Amino acid sequence: MVNWSQTEGSPQPLGATWLKEEKSYNFSLYSRHATGVTLLLYTARDLVNPVLRVSLNYLNHKSGRIWHCRLKADEVANASYYAYSVEGPSSALGEVHFFDPDKVLLDPYARSLFFPADFRRSASIGRGSNAGRTPVGTLPVNIPAFDWGGESNPFDWGGESNSRHTSDTIIYEMHVRGFTNRDNSGVSADKRGTFAGVVEKIPYLKELGVTALELMPVFQYDPDEGNYWGYMPLNFFSPHQGYAANLPVAEATADFKAMVKELHRAGIEVILDVVYNHTTEAGADGPTYSYRGICNSTYYLLDESMSHYRNDTGTGNVLRAAHPTVRKMIIDSLRFWVLEMHVDGFRFDLASIFSRNIDGSINLKDPPLISEITGGAEYADVRLIAEAWDPASYELGRSFPGQTWSQWNGRFRDDVRGFVKSDAGKVGDLMTRLYGSSDLFPDDLDDAYHPAQSINYITSHDGFCLYDLVAYNDKHNLANGQNNTDGTDNNLSWNCGWEGDENVPAEVMRLRKQQIKNFFTILMVSNGTPMFCAGDEFMNTQRGNNNPWNQDNETTWLDWDLLQKNSDMFRYFKGMIAFRKAHPSLGRSRFWREDVNWYGVNGQVDLGYLSHSVAFCLHGGSQQERDIYVMINAYWQDLNFKIQEGKAGDWNCVADTAMSSPSDFFEVGKEKALTSLNYEVKARSVVVLVHAA
Repeated sequence: MVNWSQTEGSPQPLGATWLKEEKSYNFSLYSRHATGVTLLLYTARDLVNPVLRVSLNYLNHKSGRIWHCRLKADEVANASYYAYSVEGPSSALGEVHFFDPDKVLLDPYARSLFFPADFRRSASIGRGSNAGRTPVGTLPVNIPAFDWGGESNPFDWGGESNSRHTSDTIIYEMHVRGFTNRDNSGVSADKRGTFAGVVEKIPYLKELGVTALELMPVFQYDPDEGNYWGYMPLNFFSPHQGYAANLPVAEATADFKAMVKELHRAGIEVILDVVYNHTTEAGADGPTYSYRGICNSTYYLLDESMSHYRNDTGTGNVLRAAHPTVRKMIIDSLRFWVLEMHVDGFRFDLASIFSRNIDGSINLKDPPLISEITGGAEYADVRLIAEAWDPASYELGRSFPGQTWSQWNGRFRDDVRGFVKSDAGKVGDLMTRLYGSSDLFPDDLDDAYHPAQSINYITSHDGFCLYDLVAYNDKHNLANGQNNTDGTDNNLSWNCGWEGDENVPAEVMRLRKQQIKNFFTILMVSNGTPMFCAGDEFMNTQRGNNNPWNQDNETTWLDWDLLQKNSDMFRYFKGMIAFRKAHPSLGRSRFWREDVNWYGVNGQVDLGYLSHSVAFCLHGGSQQERDIYVMINAYWQDLNFKIQEGKAGDWNCVADTAMSSPSDFFEVGKEKALTSLNYEVKARSVVVLVHAA
């Protein structure tokens, strides 16, 4: 029997695959409009002149829209890298094409990339050859293999513990490089700013109490593009080599796996912030690295005339996520990171892009990509978190078609910021956010949302960090090179009476610390899933820069000297995290319903426009827990609250943000007993009580 695939190649799987039994490679590439495809193989010594060129004949090497071939190992000889040259029609035929047979193109499915010494982003802009100056794929046989089942293998997952956290979930958003890159991070010099550096900080993470890391993008991005945050992906199947502590750079995959394994052993989940809505190729004047030169109108969303890019992402291009080929690439990428890299979840950047139809119109009923991800067996126990908005659409809450997904709750951020800085008319909004945002995630018969689907946060990478939120009224982004026009102007921040961090009066700094504690306390006592930014726990600052996307320097690298300087703040954060984890009644699977009573300063809650205070008592009996009483005063004067339930001896004080450390937080068993039901809640402060019995 003739095995056609052994001579012609197979269309599946896409990418370059090493077939160990055959000792051969299978190459497969999708291109709807290509008229010719040539496979290019390179040696490590010469990235300009291919050691082998294989022109694919469509009669032998094409199935449907997929071009493919198979090469024996001896045919590949001493090649280490591969790429493609793709020919096709010109744009004059009605669609925008970027076919250029002189361009060396990266396989979208490459599992490891190689950047030549002469790599330049500019070399791939416009027409003409970019040979020797553009990234190419690494042949898979040269990527280190891992025997996950061998006990002696360093990546044996046998001892791994990766159970999903529930009521105790505390998400910590982190940039891998920025977390440990300063020399005061305490991390070994050769591991600063890397996956291995995160591993060295696991004892710190455990002490703080976080249970899940949400890593800002770790997909390979263009190191010459200048996007420190990593939100301009080049490839969806390989970790960024800049985060590898070891050489060769192919070890980035091994380093990532080692980090995940050690985090799992520590009981910490790994969530990836992923960008499947655009690529680093940007607009029409951007570089042609891969997708654009392979099949532009397949991979990118064009306008009705099919002659210009849509820019719903604000970055120059939009991935055509509803197209079957692009959808498959995204699904294959997710499957790779779950099954091979063992991650626990994804936060989808601009996830509302997934609701675009193949023509760019919005589909809120049943967009194919969201449905396919939601229904995938591989994702049954994987966290799916949406950023449910983009520059062209806002789908937060029930509007987003991924009904079982969690969502970043931007309304929680804005309403809590507004209340804490004493904006008028915010009491009702705060109550809704504390309750779990049932307005956005209703649990009626038709919808049946859970409050845990609300990812509650005050700060994220996008905007002011927590200290800057209380230290700056205005953004200070001149260093970004855009004349301070980038980044939002709607920060809902208040500098506590002094702009910036120079010569700050003592009373201003005291108030700033108090406000930070207010924010964090509200976050910790709210129903939903809390998230905060790395460094917020010791008042890290970005000097008022609310959009440092291109600042790979001490602006964004955490300053670990502040941990010692602000150890009182770290103690408070650690204490409140422990308190929340010890009281699962706060973060429930269901809304509090009849278990919560709302109060004001002296009786019923005041929902008036000029009111700035609220209290609530959360009964824990249904959860086999003690009751919790919280009093919140965002008014600029002290208020005498009358505790509305129980008698004086029933309550112990856990936290009072107006007090200085260590009297601002009392550990379990050391709570301060109340002798009266009257409690003077200081101006701009929060008090948390727990029932004594």
